[in-house]
Amino acid sequence: MLAFPNIKINLGLSITEKRPDGYHNLETVFYPVALEDALEIRTSSETEKKITLHQYGMEIAGNPEDNLVAKAYSLLDKEFHLPPVEIHLYKHIPSGAGLGGGSSDAAFMLKLLNDHFQLELSEEQLEVYAATLGADCAFFIKNKPTYAEGIGNLFSPIELSLSGYQIMIVKPNVFVSTREAFSNIHPHRPEYPVKEAILRPVAEWKDILINDFEASVFPQHPVIGEIKRELYHQGAIYASMSGSGSSVFDSRRSTVTTQTQNKTRQNYYAIFPVYAGEA
Repeated sequence: MLAFPNIKINLGLSITEKRPDGYHNLETVFYPVALEDALEIRTSSETEKKITLHQYGMEIAGNPEDNLVAKAYSLLDKEFHLPPVEIHLYKHIPSGAGLGGGSSDAAFMLKLLNDHFQLELSEEQLEVYAATLGADCAFFIKNKPTYAEGIGNLFSPIELSLSGYQIMIVKPNVFVSTREAFSNIHPHRPEYPVKEAILRPVAEWKDILINDFEASVFPQHPVIGEIKRELYHQGAIYASMSGSGSSVFDSRRSTVTTQTQNKTRQNYYAIFPVYAGEA
């Protein structure tokens, strides 16, 4: 059984307050975009171990057993005593990019296991399992535009479509740790709350739909801010860092030319032109 886990981008990201437990409350919109990995599971004849994970494509740091797809299997195996499986994961989504690639893989793994072994779990039950694997993991169960608050784990559906826009995602060869991203964050209530700003025309987002992490990350990694400026120079209607970085995306009406893609790729390591509304 085969699935294609996709990414999310953050449309606005406001860090509103620090909580007593040390975490931060935020508000953002998760929007699914069809930049995808490939994930396949098969029932295995292997009896010595429950999971055999084969990884392809972009290199994934760490041990295979620590991969979120393996953790997703173990989570359901505890309750349902699943047969051994063979997993094939092809990574096309860059890691450490603020695109939720690992979380998406895990959520799609839960959905694959549910379908493959006919566990008959509802979407709501799958969301509960997914939330234990990561704050944004549960988003990928329904995989629809969503307003998120709390620590990014409280969801409300929103009506939003970027169909007709092309989105270009640029990933520099830079890693931004969560600790680093939060190091210069000053929680505050935004002048334009994300839930209100997102209702405005896309052409107005530039000045009102803000990712607070940019103020912290850009001084530490100037190339990321340079990418955002370059995307506007190339004709973007809206551009922003996704999550805590390091990728930057834009939305535009016109198709990105091959010349522009090649120039951007030469300067910034990796680009992914995709169309919105396909995930």
